[in-house]
Amino acid sequence: MAVQYSGVRESREGRVNDFGGSSLSAQEMFAGKCLKRADRSFAQGLQCQQINSMACLMSLEDSVFISHSPQGCVGCTIMAVDMFRVGQAHRGEKYIKNPRIIVTNLDQKSVVFGGEQKLREAVKKAVDRYNPKLIFVYSSCASGIIGDDIDAITESLNEEYPEQTIVPIHCEGFKSKICASGFDSAFISINKYILKKKKLPTVPNLVNLFAPTTVSYADQKEMERMLNLIGAEVNYIPFYSSLEKIKRIPQAVASTSICKVFADEFMKTLEEDYGIPYSHTVMPIGIRNTDKWYRGIAKIIGKENEVEEIIEREHQRIEPLVAKIRSRLEGKRVFICGGTGRSFAAAALIDDFGMKLVGLETPTYDADAQVDVEYLNGIHKDFIVDIANMQPFEQVNLVNKLKPDAFIGVPDWAAKLGIPTTHVLDGKRPTMGYDGLLYLGNKIADQLSNPGFNKKLAEHVKLPYKASWYEENPFKYIKNS
Repeated sequence: MAVQYSGVRESREGRVNDFGGSSLSAQEMFAGKCLKRADRSFAQGLQCQQINSMACLMSLEDSVFISHSPQGCVGCTIMAVDMFRVGQAHRGEKYIKNPRIIVTNLDQKSVVFGGEQKLREAVKKAVDRYNPKLIFVYSSCASGIIGDDIDAITESLNEEYPEQTIVPIHCEGFKSKICASGFDSAFISINKYILKKKKLPTVPNLVNLFAPTTVSYADQKEMERMLNLIGAEVNYIPFYSSLEKIKRIPQAVASTSICKVFADEFMKTLEEDYGIPYSHTVMPIGIRNTDKWYRGIAKIIGKENEVEEIIEREHQRIEPLVAKIRSRLEGKRVFICGGTGRSFAAAALIDDFGMKLVGLETPTYDADAQVDVEYLNGIHKDFIVDIANMQPFEQVNLVNKLKPDAFIGVPDWAAKLGIPTTHVLDGKRPTMGYDGLLYLGNKIADQLSNPGFNKKLAEHVKLPYKASWYEENPFKYIKNS
């Protein structure tokens, strides 16, 4: 019998979240089981898992999101709110809505006497104001330390408000240093409180397509187009989804995810609880990765012959266009920073354009990352790997030393160094599939052709680091456990 997954990614063997060094060293050490979990004697700006728990569900229709926390914790939702608003505009919504977020505002008194009453009042306000179908209650570090039993409280509230489904989600920030654990916490609660392991009749050709908030509407349409070509009906979840679509999850014949770490654990659970097979390959960025992702899901639903014909047609269509972009980018040196799946996917993409990878930052490293690094080492021979949940002080030091021609990823800090940057966690523009490859390649080339904004930014913005830090080893604060 399968052991129930706790929702904490460190509970799985072989996941590392702190390392700095060459890619060849990382590959050799992981293969020899010498790449151990470490820690930092100094850390800056860890990403809390609560942001991922909230963001991955925040666009669900007819929902309210209650953060059982101090007021400051909901500051993490700023990016997700922006993505939700932009996504509505891209989908043709005339009247743009904000997500319905309520915070219980835990304070010193709550720490002493508990926050149960505040949570009950928040749920009552949610029902009175919005009368939603779904209410998600998110725990926090504060409520976890207080010891508020949100499971028992929401169970009692479900009896009090039978028209609503009230779902507790355990995403206390101290539970995990791997922020992707927040996705897992949300999906564990969906399975427990909404799906409830009920078996439903299978719908022929229905495929669950799990997508995070950073997938643009253009990327959604591209992924749906590709799946439709092999005869799949797409259940696109949970972004811009609904309770009805969530309830269809057990009816699918297969599952796949756009992001490599977004729903990987949940898809394993779906196979265990509902017998739904899944494809877990790569993020579909770049020709190689898009082919691999496409073949993975086609194999599960028995469309292997059909997919090869489609891939051949797509290559004939895009390869001449990729060659034109390659002529603009060949030989350029690049540093990449993104989520675990997206960093490695983007690193494979740059080979399409003949670029040279000099550095890569990723939040975690595991067996999946090892496969990617083995592939990338075969192309780029050796590059710097920084395994870091944020830690901008390391990134700034590295980028300043390596002086890449381009930075692909989350660009805030590199842009302030005057480096041409291209955002890869872009929920507003295409980056995935065969068409996204062309847009992203042209965008990188355009940034290199016109880096004026970032150069002016570097002239006028002062980074918060002393000149002496740039002379230090960027990994000096990583210590073995």
